[in-house]
Amino acid sequence: MTILRQPTRAGVRDAADKIARVLPPSPLFVHEIDGRPVAFKAECLQPIGSFKLRGAWHRLTALDEASRARGVVAFSSGNHAQGVAWAARRLGIAATIVMPADAPRTKREATLALGAEVVDYDRATESRERIAARLAEARGSTLVPSFDDPWIIEGQGSAGIEAGVQMIAAGLGAPVQVVAPCGGGGLAAGLALALPEARMTVVEPEGWDDMRRSLEASWIEPVGPNPPSTACDSLQATRVSPLTFDILSRRDATGVTVSEVQIAAAQRWAAEKLRLVVEPGGAVALAAVLAGRVTVEAGMLVMLSGGNVDMAGYARALAA
Repeated sequence: MTILRQPTRAGVRDAADKIARVLPPSPLFVHEIDGRPVAFKAECLQPIGSFKLRGAWHRLTALDEASRARGVVAFSSGNHAQGVAWAARRLGIAATIVMPADAPRTKREATLALGAEVVDYDRATESRERIAARLAEARGSTLVPSFDDPWIIEGQGSAGIEAGVQMIAAGLGAPVQVVAPCGGGGLAAGLALALPEARMTVVEPEGWDDMRRSLEASWIEPVGPNPPSTACDSLQATRVSPLTFDILSRRDATGVTVSEVQIAAAQRWAAEKLRLVVEPGGAVALAAVLAGRVTVEAGMLVMLSGGNVDMAGYARALAA
């Protein structure tokens, strides 16, 4: 896509103001791990079950009337799809979402229920970016990427503005370290802009750690050939964007990976200790903390980014 501008902290604050007009802050839970209080931002409790409505709302509210009339096109396995569909319905905008044919049924049905048109594609043989770009061009619609967009990044960062205020109000002080799930990096990059004094750690499933390897190499490294299967459908971006990589690289962010077993254990912990339903991709940051991949310290903020579980898979994780 053509980058019209760079995302900024001022833009994140603007996005936070917009979100505050339509939604209350998502809850912040505090629980001790290794004897230290850790803050958990429960984006899994958003109306669509994930943080993705933040970026979608910021992006779609920035469209002029002519652009709104021509609709929007997005591509997503489910959470960004629901975020765009949610924002589009509230604004009276037609939304088309390109979704993999194997997307979780619950996410597909929720997207359709929000009034969006869904176009299927084969994740293994087709490019969702190319399909969405062709649709947008043919219809004159605005393309709304899931992370490679300044408005999207700023919108996701609004969660950090909220969390900073909530942590101070809870007597925890400002965030010192942020641990966040990472697919394409939109959430992590937005949080880095929102909380410039905090250290950033991004967490990815094993075999899907393109951001971690990119940060270590100082250039963008795509996911390798034949990546392993993962329950984290929301974290299967095969290449991070220059926008998100640049923000996280300039902030000296670090990355770690977690296994499928560790992710399932984090889902169980969230259910037992916080009484929260968290999807696999939304649980990776917690998994990294519980597995000792990130050292617990005072002022730690952990993002629980989504709760849209496939019930059969979630039952298996709880029973493991």
